[in-house]
Amino acid sequence: MKIAIYGAGAIGGHLGALLARDGVDVSLIARGAHLAVIQKDGLTLQQDGQEPFTVRPNATDDPSTLGPQDYVVVSLKSHQAPGVVDAMQPLLGPATTVATAMNGVPWWYFYKLAGPYENHRVMSVDPDGTQWDGIGPERAVGCITYVAAEVIAPGVVKSGGSGRYFIGEPDGTLSDRCNRFAEMVNKTGIVARVRDDLRKDLWLKIMGNSAFNPTGALTLATVGEMINDPEVEAQLRLIMEEVTAVGRALGAEPSETADYRIENSRKNAMPHKSSMLQDLERGRMMEVNQIIGAARELGRLVGVPTPTIDTVFALIRLRARIGGMLPE
Repeated sequence: MKIAIYGAGAIGGHLGALLARDGVDVSLIARGAHLAVIQKDGLTLQQDGQEPFTVRPNATDDPSTLGPQDYVVVSLKSHQAPGVVDAMQPLLGPATTVATAMNGVPWWYFYKLAGPYENHRVMSVDPDGTQWDGIGPERAVGCITYVAAEVIAPGVVKSGGSGRYFIGEPDGTLSDRCNRFAEMVNKTGIVARVRDDLRKDLWLKIMGNSAFNPTGALTLATVGEMINDPEVEAQLRLIMEEVTAVGRALGAEPSETADYRIENSRKNAMPHKSSMLQDLERGRMMEVNQIIGAARELGRLVGVPTPTIDTVFALIRLRARIGGMLPE
């Protein structure tokens, strides 16, 4: 089985290192200094409570050298994904599965969703339909990742633990391709579960993303610092409740409540910085439209008011624009 990870940063590097350690035929697509170090010295994974290890998988910035894959795991920043669709084409054979392991609402969200919005395109995520048309929603499976990881130096990924994956088909079937992917991921130590209603899990992830990511970037606070400030925690809850209302209107209320999401973060993610804050600190483009803008867009689609989301979206969009970190 051949697997390519498109975007071997924090999440992709974490998965790639674990798969390579297990002897899976995995190729990493990366760039810049991170790629150069991986090619020269290998990829090192530091996991809390475990000995660091280094692997030397195939790594490149040219997908055309790899040929068709059984699975392509896209773990880029969401705003980067449309720009690599052309370069991805050599990886896509007739039976290739594309697992989207990115923040925010996935571009395929409305594929095979029965009802008035079936095949609707999410403009905040895929504004020109590049992913829908160039990858094809029939290739896509969802992959929700809960991994606290970051690239701490070129060629070095640090993780708070093995993490959890939720995997599922857009139409809810328990397919062979999802089961095979989950089995392979489970062997690495990541807990992977195949779900028959992944959209409910997606809204739970969107709930956290929409609250913690922009608020963290605006306040420069860790998850724990945000939760432990009563006034900020109240705002986080408002965002989560608005996200819940949008998901409910689309027939997929999040699988847990805002209370659960906050208390779970209180237990498991206290010192963690949101990915948007990490991007801000490194001067990187921020997933503003794809994370909180998409929740806002879908609220308008279904007629659900999102006043707190609207306010936070306006503030973080301006912050990103002023810093030159808003993808256009």
